[in-house]
Amino acid sequence: MFLLPALVLLGALVVYPIGFSVYRSLFDASGNGFVGLGNYGAMFSDEAIVTALRNNVVWVVVAPTVSTALGLIFAVLTERIRWGTAFKLVVFMPMAISMLAAGIIFRLVYDRDPGRGVANAVSVGVHDTFAEPVPFPGAKPRPRADLRPSGGGGFTTRSVVRAGSPVLLPLVAAAQDDVRGARVAVAAGPRPGKVTGTVWLDFTRGGGGRPGVVDRGEKALAGVVVEAVRGGVVVASARTAADGSFGLPAGRAEGARLRLPAANFAAPYGGVDWLGPALVTPAIIGAYVWMWAGFAMVLIAAGLAGVPRELLEAARVDGAGEWQVFRRITVPLLAPVLVVVLVTLMINVLKIFDLVYIIAPGSSLRSANVLALQLFQSSFGTDVDEGLGSAIAVFLLLLVMPVMIVNLRRVRKERRR
Repeated sequence: MFLLPALVLLGALVVYPIGFSVYRSLFDASGNGFVGLGNYGAMFSDEAIVTALRNNVVWVVVAPTVSTALGLIFAVLTERIRWGTAFKLVVFMPMAISMLAAGIIFRLVYDRDPGRGVANAVSVGVHDTFAEPVPFPGAKPRPRADLRPSGGGGFTTRSVVRAGSPVLLPLVAAAQDDVRGARVAVAAGPRPGKVTGTVWLDFTRGGGGRPGVVDRGEKALAGVVVEAVRGGVVVASARTAADGSFGLPAGRAEGARLRLPAANFAAPYGGVDWLGPALVTPAIIGAYVWMWAGFAMVLIAAGLAGVPRELLEAARVDGAGEWQVFRRITVPLLAPVLVVVLVTLMINVLKIFDLVYIIAPGSSLRSANVLALQLFQSSFGTDVDEGLGSAIAVFLLLLVMPVMIVNLRRVRKERRR
């Protein structure tokens, strides 16, 4: 009598749905045609489901392991710092956020635009710190100028250069922001022993300028690399001055062609495509670890509080270093807790759905697919096939069962002790 309410709820909410899913998986999409194990065969021949299964394997291997490892590191290190409790609170706080909210947060974090996405803002900042900036991205020669594409985004003069004949290299399409503070261009004059020239923005505000001529008020393009090339080999190079002029040694450059390398005009580094097909799964796993590392840390810290301190002190007195104490004593004593955390997270990631559904954009959703998401799409998506969806649900249950059985056996052993 006392068990009856619990048994009714268990039967209605667990046993009946499982039984109905098994039954429904034996029929076709309409539910009228019996197909036996046909849905299970179709499941393993469907490319999207095979991708989901492969991604689930990656999730099960990587996410619980990384979360548990970080939880262990945080739990051990917070014992040594003064503000350990505050640190634990900060690390555990993401657990208070729903998966939906975390997905929205990380969708913004991984945004491709460095002005919005924190991850790309950091990557662009680091890249620009160590890489030389592009002088004038997107600039190109004025049409009908003495410059032709030379492959790879660079431009080379059609004619060879001579000392005493200044070379004019007019460019257009430079961004206004890139030339806002630039000096006025000055046409280079001949210089003894030098091949001279000018690189400038051949554009006059309001119109009226002459193409290919340095008109009054036109802006100089400073910092542009100019190379003298002979037989495909760079024999001399220079960088334009603030007024756009440059000079190359006549002994080397005379008779050569001038080249403006592609590095002058390459598009600026825009960051990493975190949510592209190649990185979308690791990126979502990173969001999951952000949420669940705090959970692992709290459980491990509770287990760590029960570790006999005299064993640790005895090891240190015997000459063991901190790494040896951690590896030979702390980790073995925490093994039961680590197994609990690892198994719990493995069960959790087998059912992962919300983070993938929210974070992965439509273009990468197929690459980030997991079984729970495929179950949803097959059962309630555009091409509804409840038979196939039920087969995926049963298969997912079969994947979770071994982990649950291992966990139950471990609990029973702990009780016997």
